Amino acid sequence: MLAWVTPDYVVPGWPAVARSLLKLNPTWILLTTARVLVALLLSFVLGFGLAVAMFLWKRVDDYGMPAIRILMAVPVICWILFAVLWFRGVEFRIAFVLIAVCGPIFVVDLLDGMRAIRQELKDMVRSMRPTRAQYFTKLIAPAVLSSILTSWKVNLSLAIRVVTIAELVGATSGIGYGLVVAQGLFSIADIFAWTLVLVLILLAGQQVVEVVERRCLRWRGA
Repeated sequence: MLAWVTPDYVVPGWPAVARSLLKLNPTWILLTTARVLVALLLSFVLGFGLAVAMFLWKRVDDYGMPAIRILMAVPVICWILFAVLWFRGVEFRIAFVLIAVCGPIFVVDLLDGMRAIRQELKDMVRSMRPTRAQYFTKLIAPAVLSSILTSWKVNLSLAIRVVTIAELVGATSGIGYGLVVAQGLFSIADIFAWTLVLVLILLAGQQVVEVVERRCLRWRGA
């Protein structure tokens, strides 16, 4: 509604935003999406591995949890500055920032999910003398599936915002860089268009997670 009473350089209308959408670089959109997906996959693998180690060995938990809390307290902008000063490669910088921000969330959520398993279930499974692999595939993995999916939902939203900031500072491609270009051109319509693309990417990612959730957690509907 503001577009009806303000000029396009303040709040652009849908026609102006649509024209900007048609001019956006699709390669940058795909590149940003790929950066987010790859970094989240790496974050999940590392987070899952660390959560399992902290669940199995108390010494790892004693040293690991304080470190995780410190990592979660560091602001995103600090991670970006560290990455710019420490590393040369743009892709490695962005991946480092995303893993540093999203990895601890995976660790905390998955570890809480493992610890929430009732002791009766653990004793019942152990009474059947399973191997360690069977113990995790038959008990731990199904029990933490809900926590895994919740972490993905949270981290998708977080990663979309973080990757944009990382690209704003240290990249020459991607949606974040597109926002820098739009700012330099004083094009508010382009900024709205890039923002809309980010929202659509997030909604698409969350929709995929929800489809997996409905398939894998059908029992919750009952």
